[in-house]
Amino acid sequence: MPRIPRQLYRDDGLVLRVQKLGESDRIITVLTRRHGRLRAVARGVRRTNSRFGARLEPFGHIDLQLSGDPKDHGGGLHMVSQVEAVELYGKRFLTDYPRYTAASAVAETAERLTPIEREPSLRMFQLTLGAIRALSAAEHAATLVLDAYLLRGMGIAGWAPALTECAVCGEPGPHRSFSIPAGGSVCVDCRPPGAAHPAPATLELMGALAKGDWKVADSSDPSLQRECSGLVAAHLQWHLERGLRSLPLVDRH
Repeated sequence: MPRIPRQLYRDDGLVLRVQKLGESDRIITVLTRRHGRLRAVARGVRRTNSRFGARLEPFGHIDLQLSGDPKDHGGGLHMVSQVEAVELYGKRFLTDYPRYTAASAVAETAERLTPIEREPSLRMFQLTLGAIRALSAAEHAATLVLDAYLLRGMGIAGWAPALTECAVCGEPGPHRSFSIPAGGSVCVDCRPPGAAHPAPATLELMGALAKGDWKVADSSDPSLQRECSGLVAAHLQWHLERGLRSLPLVDRH
């Protein structure tokens, strides 16, 4: 029976992760613009004479040609046949521990927030690419970029914490208590046992990061940034139902 040739298609995407396969191949996980998150085999890229091995490193924005059915949601691996670099952001911060670990947390979160392979998610692609680009530019503290990404990513997923109203009854705030299980800020009447009592400025910082108000975020006190990071990470991991491996490695100083 004649072999049916595999379909070729193109897309651009951000490399989230690479894994070794055999002696010379790699499996790359890419968040693409039009086809969502997918995994593909890149043959021979670990050989020294590989034509495009250096382009398939984490945090690189690439244009690639793939073979396989782009409409197949069964999770099978596609094949990389061509790769062109758009911007290899990872090269800009490989030796910068705070930015590298923040980028690793962004990439892991992007995988977790796109659980179905080849399900298009343009907003997640644009958000993730923007976060990696911001980390490479080093215009803001790495932890602020990460927390802004996590807050907006949770917004796309439908898990954004309530910051300006009570998460339970909707009473306009600001409120002084914050409960992860309840969904964010809570009023006095709805406050459950064990609710946290962050500084009001911490909730203001979370709101600024969610909206992209970098003037407020960049001028915030480091102690507020650390409290904000703790609440954001706890809220995210509550909804993911298990922790992120990369978050404990992020430099919060």
